[in-house]
Amino acid sequence: MKLEVKNLIKKFDSVTAVNNISFNIEKNKTLGLLGPNGCGKTTSIGMMLGLITPTSGKVFINEIALEPKNRIKLLSFMNFASPYIELPKKLTVFQNLEVYARLYGVKNIHERVGEMIEDLNLQSFLNKKTGELSSGQKNRVSLAKSLINKPKLLFLDEPTASLDPDVGDFVREYIENYKKNNELTIMLASHNMREVERLCDEIIMMKQGQIVDYGTCDELIKKHGRENLEDTFLKIARSKKNEFE
Repeated sequence: MKLEVKNLIKKFDSVTAVNNISFNIEKNKTLGLLGPNGCGKTTSIGMMLGLITPTSGKVFINEIALEPKNRIKLLSFMNFASPYIELPKKLTVFQNLEVYARLYGVKNIHERVGEMIEDLNLQSFLNKKTGELSSGQKNRVSLAKSLINKPKLLFLDEPTASLDPDVGDFVREYIENYKKNNELTIMLASHNMREVERLCDEIIMMKQGQIVDYGTCDELIKKHGRENLEDTFLKIARSKKNEFE
């Protein structure tokens, strides 16, 4: 699915959290959304998911506006994962996956839940309550939940945050392989620059609610005269607001 964001603005009282951003994600591409804490990434994702109403501007999915009359239909093709949004803690892993499969209207629920259990190696803690899981286990369950309905548009908000290198690499490799074998457009918000370089076709750099740069990783590294994306990120994050205008 193609995602288009046009002139999106979000104000909370006198604070402008997102200030007139516009961009596209082409079908089957992965776009990285980068920026320091408080730059507006999470608010932007919330608007793209239909969870936050924009002050002005539009979000289009396959040229259909994400508005109340279209919202339920469009959301059936979308999903998201974030370590900062807890799944119901008192339900077991299996119960969570079954509940979300029902919420998303998944057909052949037990077959699909079984596929996700197998793919993400959830067998050993399938009957544990989600609130009792480790960070790595929770992230894998969250990823399974985000793919339970075979979405065409997936939002990933720091999917490997707080994970050890081995589990983080497992999650990144899984996302890579899943995308190769399925029709999937991804927006990835991350502070892990190696992850971004590995997974993203293009990236957006945000600062103080605005997009300050856009391009492939290699293009931005070259443009800013740095050796890697992390140094490029630091240069942009520490620059004066109007330096790239």
